Formats: sequence, C-alpha cells, structure tokens
Amino acid sequence: MPSRTAVIVGGAAAAAFTAVALSFLPLWKPVAIGAAALVGIAGALVLERKGKERNVIAYIKSGNAKYELGDYQRAIAEYSKAIEIDPIHADAYFARGNAKDELEDYEGAILDYTKALEITPHYALAYNNRGVAKRKTGDNRGAVSDYTKALDIDPKLAVAYLNRGISKENDGNITGACVDWRQASQLGDEMAAKWVNEACR
Repeated sequence: MPSRTAVIVGGAAAAAFTAVALSFLPLWKPVAIGAAALVGIAGALVLERKGKERNVIAYIKSGNAKYELGDYQRAIAEYSKAIEIDPIHADAYFARGNAKDELEDYEGAILDYTKALEITPHYALAYNNRGVAKRKTGDNRGAVSDYTKALDIDPKLAVAYLNRGISKENDGNITGACVDWRQASQLGDEMAAKWVNEACR
C-alpha cells in the first residue's frame, strides 16, 4: 500500500476565512447617562474593539508570513499574541494549529483545532485539519469522523474527501477510499484523479 500524505489547509487559503466580529456594550442594568454620553461610550468601545481586531489581524498576517517562510516557531508566537488579545478568535487557533502540525506537535495542533471548533462549530477547514493531525497520531477512525463532519458542513470540500480516502485506505478499505477519491476528483482535485487511476478499478 503506498504511503500517502494528507493535506492541511493553511496560509493564504486560511487567511481568506478570517472574520471580523464586533461586540457591543451589554446594557442589562438601568443606566442613568445622557444619550450623548451613551453614544460616546458605545462609540469608544466600538473603536477600541476595532483597534483590537486590527491588532489581532496584524498578528495573524505576520504569523501567516512567517508560516509561508517555514518559520513555524515564530509563526506560533505571532498567533499566540493574537490569542492573548482575543482569546475567542477561531482563526488564530486554527493558524496556530497548522504551525504546530508542521512542527509535528500533533497533540498541540489537535488542541488548537478543537478550540477553534468550540468557538466556531461550523469551521469545516478546522475539522479537516484536525482529522489530518489525528491521522498522524494513528487515530484513523477519529480522522474519518472529522473529515465526515467537515463534509457535512461543506460537501464541496475536495480536500476532505481526499484525506478521508487516505484514512480509509490506511484501514484497508480501498473501496471506500476510491469512492472518496472519485468524489474529490469530480470536484477538481488532480491528486485524487491520479490516485483513482492508480488504485481504483
């Protein structure tokens, strides 16, 4: 059986998924402040939040640049700075998980992908990449489960079909692997098309 490498999604592709969310002042108690003052406070909070978000995005972009250069330790440091500023920024955990995966810290990567999924439960790419990390630790069943969850969220995520096929092949299920690779191939994945020609009859 050939040794196939699962694919994580990261770098510029992941940066495209960065979302900006604003939180506003909760007013659950009566507030005896003039309307102009209240608008001023709310405006200042929004500006502060926007400033923090800009810093988070700047650290993520800096981390992505270091990641692309193969400087994974420094990328992790940048993503960690983003997390310090905004501990509920799913993309920062996702990106840090990718860097940890590159350093073969698969357990650390799994923890970061899991945190990203706690924050954003419908994060298909995080399920895919956590599946890759699980497969690398020998947990093929866990990997298949994560790829399946990714595909439940995004049925056109070709890389999840490709990766799920690898895990199925590793478990001796070549028929199931071929079904997934054919689906990935139909979605335009050239590597899957090659594997279908090589391994599937």
